[in-house]
Amino acid sequence: MKKNMGNADRIIRTIIAIIVAILYFTNVISGALGIVLLILAGVFLLTSLVSFCPLYAPFGIKTCATRESK
Repeated sequence: MKKNMGNADRIIRTIIAIIVAILYFTNVISGALGIVLLILAGVFLLTSLVSFCPLYAPFGIKTCATRESK
């Protein structure tokens, strides 16, 4: 897997995952919506840790910096 996520993208996803987890465990969000958002937060956290988003690959999106070869 080639990295396709930049640092800003990884930081934003991690922050969103943390916020959703806090909201879920403090019972601000609950029920089916809470579970779905918690699973999505887990996916965000996992993809930010490995720096690869499978949804970016088919569309050719890369938010990471590219090195130009001379």
